[in-house]
Amino acid sequence: MSREATKKDKLPQQSQSLPGEESEMDPKPEIIRDSYKGSEKLRNKVALITGGDSGIGRAVAVHFAREGADIAIIYLEEDDDAQTTKDLVEKEGRKCILMRGDITNKEFCDKSLKEAISKLGKLNILVNNAAEQHVRHGIEEMNMEVVERTFQTNIISMIYLTQKAIQHLNKGDSIINTSSVVAYQGREYLIDYGATKGAVLGFTRSLNAELGPRGIRVNAVAPGPIWTPLIPASFDPEHVEEFGKSTTMGRPGQPSEVAPAYVFLASEDASYISGQVIHVNGGEAVGS
Repeated sequence: MSREATKKDKLPQQSQSLPGEESEMDPKPEIIRDSYKGSEKLRNKVALITGGDSGIGRAVAVHFAREGADIAIIYLEEDDDAQTTKDLVEKEGRKCILMRGDITNKEFCDKSLKEAISKLGKLNILVNNAAEQHVRHGIEEMNMEVVERTFQTNIISMIYLTQKAIQHLNKGDSIINTSSVVAYQGREYLIDYGATKGAVLGFTRSLNAELGPRGIRVNAVAPGPIWTPLIPASFDPEHVEEFGKSTTMGRPGQPSEVAPAYVFLASEDASYISGQVIHVNGGEAVGS
């Protein structure tokens, strides 16, 4: 889907069940631009990406690979999407391993981390990207079991996986967390999701205070409306049709437009940047 097309045209009405599959989206998201030229910014680095099978996670994996990194991907159950991401990474000439499971399971997190290091030799970059969201119109409609699940997936598992991963990180390595514009602007239909993404922001800044003196940088990216499987899987067809139109740019963003921010934060170019958030949101003004 071209960026000009999404500015002029409505997205086709469509819906999926959570967590959504990229292979079923219409049109397909743009993962990496043909014009994006790698320059070995991440040469021989190893990155672990949660939620790396599709959307932003897939784009980050492919961009990292084009910059010279090997990739380990954690995903829930979308086998076809995960395999496609693996193929795209390997097309860039880099290694990619897939680990299927639920990050809310501590034993799975432990196993995945050990497998990534065993097969790829080390860990330099942790991208905490996996998340879920459930649309509820107001707090009275919220199901507390779903709320607890959202917190488990979006922030508690992130804290646990990071706690284990930092044992393998060294000076010059980095952690990048995915927050959201919703953490800053709020959405009445995404109260629990917004709360978790606000927690990601606090986690990022507090963890930076601990790890900064050790030379391990901790940053976040806060995407706006990005065309990923989570969108048709979360919203009704009418919402999908108008998705992203309210931004200053008048269109949804593409994963290809978010991933370079992760490359920058993971690379030596960002050697003096930690505890910060990059906003990739189509021109929406937010507090920092």
